[in-house]
Amino acid sequence: MSAQINSLNHGNHGLGNGSANAQVIEQIASMLKQHMGLDVAAVGSSLIERGVRERMSQLAQNDIYGYLHTLQSGVGELQELIELVVVPETWFFRDREAILSVARLARDKIVRSPNAHVRILSLPCSTGEEPYSIAMALLDAGVPAGQFRVDGIDICKRSLSIAQRSIYGRNSFRGKQLEYRDQHFSPFDNTASALSEEVRRQVSFRHGNMLAGDFLASEAPYDFIFCRNVLIYFDRDVQAQAVKVLERLLGQDGCIFVGPAEAGIMLRPHVESIGIPLTFGFRRKSVTTAKAGEMPLSPAFAKPATPAWMPALTPTPVIRERSKTVAPLPVTRPAIEKISAPAQDDLLVRARVCADRGELAEAEFLCEQHLRAAGPSVDAYYLQGLINDARQDTATALQLYRKAIYLQPDHREALLHLSALLAAQGDVAGAQRLQQRAERVQLTKGNEEQPHV
Repeated sequence: MSAQINSLNHGNHGLGNGSANAQVIEQIASMLKQHMGLDVAAVGSSLIERGVRERMSQLAQNDIYGYLHTLQSGVGELQELIELVVVPETWFFRDREAILSVARLARDKIVRSPNAHVRILSLPCSTGEEPYSIAMALLDAGVPAGQFRVDGIDICKRSLSIAQRSIYGRNSFRGKQLEYRDQHFSPFDNTASALSEEVRRQVSFRHGNMLAGDFLASEAPYDFIFCRNVLIYFDRDVQAQAVKVLERLLGQDGCIFVGPAEAGIMLRPHVESIGIPLTFGFRRKSVTTAKAGEMPLSPAFAKPATPAWMPALTPTPVIRERSKTVAPLPVTRPAIEKISAPAQDDLLVRARVCADRGELAEAEFLCEQHLRAAGPSVDAYYLQGLINDARQDTATALQLYRKAIYLQPDHREALLHLSALLAAQGDVAGAQRLQQRAERVQLTKGNEEQPHV
């Protein structure tokens, strides 16, 4: 933090001494948290400092106390700062497994109830790639245009303007599976593509703050809600508040999709995984669920009518929850050592699937098998950390995240999770150091998936 403050001082903005600056930044961070839930321990104070410095430059203000007064005056400056703090980072079909699964589940609902209307919420929708991807997937899966609607909501007005314009550059098209671009886009100029009107009609955008008391108060429930890679930037209290909002907006048989690092936040006594691997989707538990861990699908899904460009999801065997009254058989060292490398990898794959379904005991058992067979493993330690984090076993989670970072110092996700745990324990300095390390990792891996914030 001090380096950032010094850079502000050297920029001749008249910001005074570093200690006073830090206090003002803390006040501004508190305002941002109160308004939008952003936790400075999760994103790092340098991000907020950069936003403050840029706004002061745009306003030709030299005194940070004067800028604080402007923020507190209620003239809309807080929204301007939010536009700089929230950095949109998204692309089409970024969360492919979840999007394609929603297309199939929506089509299944239409098959079961021909007059049904499917409502989908993308929150935050950023610059529109996610809600438009959902609309494309549903249209290509055969869901009639008149029977579904996607609402995109974001706290950033600039992002919404880009979404409504629906003209996208090359950065929005990533990966190798880009057949949808030929089908739904037309050239706009040498560097950009314009989305078809057919897809645009299916999506509506509006400005909104999910933590506002009246957020979508008059809206009907949604069948599917996408809220991915944003909850990790809230502290635990705000996370609980946000989850209550999502549950209020969800229909009785609806599904919520979150990011991989947020699965533990969703696991609660009345919530379960939908049982589709790699989607990180959750629903309310129901006594009518046919089989634990499986999503009931109609016979129409025996052979999904999926367009050629959509890769089919690989079916994964359902791993039953281990009986609580029968202890697992002990696995001896000689037997484990005979497991081949592919089989060792399969143990970890199965562990991830079980963790996604909420079968934490089974997932941890498989992680232990993998570690005994393969030795120390970054992926296994990180997954075990997530499992214990979900169980609220902070001490064990801390140890496991540290083991993962010891083996791979640039493991960004482990750095972020460990930072969040340290912040929750009051170790703000330690949390900020880890956050800064994670930021450096992000800068060196510019094209990897990044959260909305």
